Amino acid sequence: MSYKCVICGKQAITGNKVSHSKRHTRTKWLPNLQNIKIVLNGQAKKAKVCASCIRSGKVTRPKPRVYQPAA
Repeated sequence: MSYKCVICGKQAITGNKVSHSKRHTRTKWLPNLQNIKIVLNGQAKKAKVCASCIRSGKVTRPKPRVYQPAA
């Protein structure tokens, strides 16, 4: 699995860090991905979702399982 949000497709972007002396150094900015359980196509699955999708309500979390004690 790549470092990419399964909901919005947000992924790492690259660019330059520029110091005061204008020296350029290549760098990579990563999205805030969280590995959570979500309902995807009617099934509960673990997936990488960015924090902005979680906060905005674009994902539905599965209901917690209710365990019945063995009789």
